[in-house]
Amino acid sequence: MKKILLLALLASPLFVCAQNNPQKAEVGKRADALAEKVINWRRDFHEHPELGNNEVRTAEIIAKHLKNLGIEVKTGVAKTGVVGVLVGGKPGPVVALRADMDALPVTERQPLPFASKVKTTYNGQEVGVMHACGHDSHMAILMGVAEVLAGMKKDITGTVKFIFQPAEEGAPVGEEGGAELMVKEGVLQNPKVDVVFGLHINSQTPVGQITYRPGGTMAAVNDMKITVTGKQAHGAYPWSSVDPIVVSAQIINSLQTIVSRNLNVTENPGVVTIGSIQGGVRSNIIPEKVEMLGTVRNFTPEDEKMFIERIKTIAVKTGEAAGAKVEVLIPYSAHYPVTFNDIALTEKMLPSLQSTAGAANVKLKGPVTGAEDFSFYQEKVPGLFFFLGGMPKDQDHLKAPSHHTPDFFLDESGFTLGVKALCNLTLDYMGMKK
Repeated sequence: MKKILLLALLASPLFVCAQNNPQKAEVGKRADALAEKVINWRRDFHEHPELGNNEVRTAEIIAKHLKNLGIEVKTGVAKTGVVGVLVGGKPGPVVALRADMDALPVTERQPLPFASKVKTTYNGQEVGVMHACGHDSHMAILMGVAEVLAGMKKDITGTVKFIFQPAEEGAPVGEEGGAELMVKEGVLQNPKVDVVFGLHINSQTPVGQITYRPGGTMAAVNDMKITVTGKQAHGAYPWSSVDPIVVSAQIINSLQTIVSRNLNVTENPGVVTIGSIQGGVRSNIIPEKVEMLGTVRNFTPEDEKMFIERIKTIAVKTGEAAGAKVEVLIPYSAHYPVTFNDIALTEKMLPSLQSTAGAANVKLKGPVTGAEDFSFYQEKVPGLFFFLGGMPKDQDHLKAPSHHTPDFFLDESGFTLGVKALCNLTLDYMGMKK
């Protein structure tokens, strides 16, 4: 019996992680030494953000860094993506690590010395450009991981593929992009990837903490466009019109009943949001047309199907009742599957995260209604996607600025933990496969 228990212990992930302590110590030492460089990379990316499929300057900096480390580099993947391949000193599995590169059409309000002042035209409107979701930190962290692992190349049992991906927030309308295009262009092949790891900084989780969830972690997303066409008239004579603004208001209110009355909220969450409504040019003209853009979030294929059917029925029938024509396009330009953490892989790798951050700092989290195109990699190979704390420890998470907002803020002291976590996941996974 004692022999059986000993063999089980020797085969456990916890034992493998414990045996890698000298390797973890080396990772820790190298990552700590890179802390300032990682922060400086992040600040440079933050000050010079680029939107999806246009990350030209960003890609050049990343490619140059990887080449200087002696890593094989391929550029122009999925428009502006960069892929680096580091072949270790010993044969073993291929581990992919991913960071996203694109910024958002958000005008920064934080008074930082490296705040973005970049402006551009987006969907016909002049907007600021800002890394308002932390992709600048993801790139800087993965550049740090590349430097740490390149310095330990001879001791690596396997191959590491560094994926710097454009357009995670979605490609421009009419273009392909992001993880879906990277997969289509073969990023998980040559060499064939066995497993993929990724992280996302979180501005409402304290620095020093890591959160994770097995199974469905982030929602599937469909964007939508609803066009309401009525009859134009003078604003003083509304009885001469079929008012698309009134119809649009009724549609928006009715769509909220899908979550409150059609979704079993005890099983899975769901979201229907209208984020843009455009119609009319002046106060005394009832316009002919209104266009709405929105997003739909679900955690199961069944809920996704139900939401789409209900959205179309509500919008079209509400329009018919008022004499208006309604067209619903869903998905309009983007669809991401559920970000699904492979349950067996998550269980195996949890000790690696715990030994890196401390068991008390690794916490199980609930489902996240945000979406991630990391899910396209997970459709092809087992993957684990986790969250890294980026909120100052003394801040109330309810008051911390959220992602995709002008006041988004990160505590940079948490980046080094991200470097260590991705390095240790890579090396521990390879150690399990020896």
